[in-house]
Amino acid sequence: MPTIACVNGRFLPIGRAVVSIEDRGFQFGDGVYEVVRSYNGRLFRLDAHLDRLEQSARGIRLPIRYSRAYWRRLVTRAYEMSRFPDAKVYLQVTRGPAPREHRFPAVVRPTVVITVRRLDPLPESVRRRGVSAITVPDLRWGRCDVKSLNLLANVLAREEARAAGVFEAILVRDGLVTEGAISNCFAVVGGAVITSPTDPSILPGITRAATLELVRREGLSLEERALTVEEYRRADEVFLTGTTIEIVPVVSLDGAKIGRGGPGPVARMLQERFAALVAAECGGPAAPGGGRASRRSRRT
Repeated sequence: MPTIACVNGRFLPIGRAVVSIEDRGFQFGDGVYEVVRSYNGRLFRLDAHLDRLEQSARGIRLPIRYSRAYWRRLVTRAYEMSRFPDAKVYLQVTRGPAPREHRFPAVVRPTVVITVRRLDPLPESVRRRGVSAITVPDLRWGRCDVKSLNLLANVLAREEARAAGVFEAILVRDGLVTEGAISNCFAVVGGAVITSPTDPSILPGITRAATLELVRREGLSLEERALTVEEYRRADEVFLTGTTIEIVPVVSLDGAKIGRGGPGPVARMLQERFAALVAAECGGPAAPGGGRASRRSRRT
């Protein structure tokens, strides 16, 4: 199965894909991106990802030259060419090549890159037993709602997590939890599901939005407000959401147990509901006990 790239509408093997050394994405991180995943041969909530891509581009005054219909055709074609039933599709738009100068170029020629790679889903055993996390300072820029190419702070946080032997780094700013280095964060306190508010301090995740839908559908109390690190440590449950990880319980934070030290009932229920949601939107049976639907390949 090939690993596909598309550069400005041209499809080619990823090893032959190139962009200019003067591209502002390389020189300044001047661009935005998205990652879409598939299940059972179907892309999950592509339009929601394209909405966020366009919002991020507006946030940095980057013109998007493709129509929504063309984006859909291009992404779908790239995905189908890859022949991966379960894939991650990266979309990246930069301000394009220009002489290296901080101000915007007079003529903007955006570079659009799409890559498709096989997705190796998180093992079900990890979902069942939960993961550990640490807290680290949130060193990112002030517009975290823009999914920009400037990921150095996230990279450093993930490296701290790797060095500590844990799954994720949970970011903290002014004593308050914002989100994870690659995830959104939720806590369950006294039966209420609590997550950071939708503001520039977080990236509003697509899986986060689906989880909020499920919480409301189940009639659970929901609050969007910031919690301190201590409130997270004392929570009954903590879980993470993200495109490639779905819903993952956190069972220890900074070496201390969360709740009873195992996945809680709310996280387990939401895992099951999310699997059913994926099955309804992308086909295939819901996986028992939460997690992905089956891997039967069907084309979009």
